[in-house]
Amino acid sequence: MSQAADTPLMTRIPHPARALRDANSQFDGGDVSFIAVCGILVFFMVPGVAFLYSGLSRRKSALSLVWAVAASNAVVIFQWWFWGYSLAFSPTATNGYIGDLRSFALRKVLGDPSPGSPLIPELLYSFYQMEFACVTVAILMGALAERGRVFPAMVFTFIWMTIVYCPIACWAWNINGWGFKWGVLDYAGGGPVEIASGISGLAYSWALGRRSERELRNFRPHNVSLVGLGTFVLWFGWLGFNGGSAFGANLRALVAIWNSMLAAAMSGIVWCLLDFRIERKWSMVGFCSGTIAGLVAATPASGYIPQWAALVMGIVVGAVSNYSTKLKYILRIDDALDLCAEHAIGGMLGLLFNALFADRAIIALDGVNVGAAGGWLNHHWKQLYVQLAYIAACTAYSFVVTAGIARALDCVPTLHLRATPEEEMLGMDDAEIGEFASDYIEVRRDYLDWSPLYHAKSETESDGLHKTPASLAAAATTAPAAGDRHGVPDVDMGHGPDAVPMRTLNGHGNGNGNGGEANGKANGGALAPILEKVDSDSEGKDGAS
Repeated sequence: MSQAADTPLMTRIPHPARALRDANSQFDGGDVSFIAVCGILVFFMVPGVAFLYSGLSRRKSALSLVWAVAASNAVVIFQWWFWGYSLAFSPTATNGYIGDLRSFALRKVLGDPSPGSPLIPELLYSFYQMEFACVTVAILMGALAERGRVFPAMVFTFIWMTIVYCPIACWAWNINGWGFKWGVLDYAGGGPVEIASGISGLAYSWALGRRSERELRNFRPHNVSLVGLGTFVLWFGWLGFNGGSAFGANLRALVAIWNSMLAAAMSGIVWCLLDFRIERKWSMVGFCSGTIAGLVAATPASGYIPQWAALVMGIVVGAVSNYSTKLKYILRIDDALDLCAEHAIGGMLGLLFNALFADRAIIALDGVNVGAAGGWLNHHWKQLYVQLAYIAACTAYSFVVTAGIARALDCVPTLHLRATPEEEMLGMDDAEIGEFASDYIEVRRDYLDWSPLYHAKSETESDGLHKTPASLAAAATTAPAAGDRHGVPDVDMGHGPDAVPMRTLNGHGNGNGNGGEANGKANGGALAPILEKVDSDSEGKDGAS
């Protein structure tokens, strides 16, 4: 055995444990652990986006957005493993526009220092950047609100990731990207994440077309509690998004976290105050919108600017993004969830603040980027036109290419992007998902008093609303399923001369949208007025009182 161990052939084979130990020893365990946890926090932003979008939409289309966010997340994970990471970060491509397939299916991606920082291994870097891509597409899914079909959107996601997100990420972050070589300052994704998602969402909304006037009238979020929950989940995850972009457990990461908190807080306050000026109400949706706009602006800037500049940035972005919500009316594009105003405009402002207030002392806190030029604070005047050119390139490329993809897909049979008018009126949950975010089952003291009944009208019956007791008893078939409360079946149950009267307990409407003239009108005439029922007991009590 000892002779065999001393043969030249055996001595040339490195011990696997020794090779693994050598690969791990070049990285600090604290840095690796910190970025791994930050990547997991970024993943937690995906359900945050889902909750936010679900709360902002109408109840009848709330779950379809949750499904779209969840399914697109799965598509992005596959695309990133398949060739997305290679197209964005392959170090062997030199065209400055997009990577090659050197790292196809994550080949040769393991223990080498990452392209983003020598502090962490490339395998960890690929995971962290994958979560950025997942969040970007999750944001983009807001363009489907209340009218977009989900299956074509998944096909669109794979194509969009390949020819929109990956090239823009390559521009800014690949060592051979034209933006990287030119000195663009984009800390955590003002271009690839924020401008790309916001402008692409605007282009997708343009390709879908406007919702019907009936759907646009009196549009309000169906669950503001979910909006608040989604916002705070996003805020929590965003600290990993921006803090982890320092690619190590260092002081620059802490500065980025502080700047994110300040920008979010100030932007939320300013947005809420601007809404209060008009409505005289302290809007929770307004506060959440402003908070997100502040976090968006902090994405490209939090690792470059000092804290006082982050505070100023939060105030500015809260005001500018609030007024930018009017752009969709000027452009006549139905950007239902304000992706352009919050994400695109916020990302642009963050990039501009880098040109003005980036400080080389802040950038050098990671111990790696010690030779950065900074912005105007360091008398680096040309940084402004570099940032402006980068913003213009990201904006134009995102809109034109996304619109082209969407229009081309819409021409493919079975891949039409938009639902039919009947499906929109019914609600995307019922039309495409078959389940509901909020389902209602009616429980009453007297079940038949408030529950509308299905009624098959016979040829001999009158067309009037007043039926005989015998015909009502015959019509008392199975009560409608809870899902039928969400759309068109309500019209069939309670509208027109064939409607069955819906009676109320003690002569009062339930106030929950199941009857009443006012509610019927508010819901597009779906329900007929309730015929009040006054029994002898209630009459006696009313008379005695």
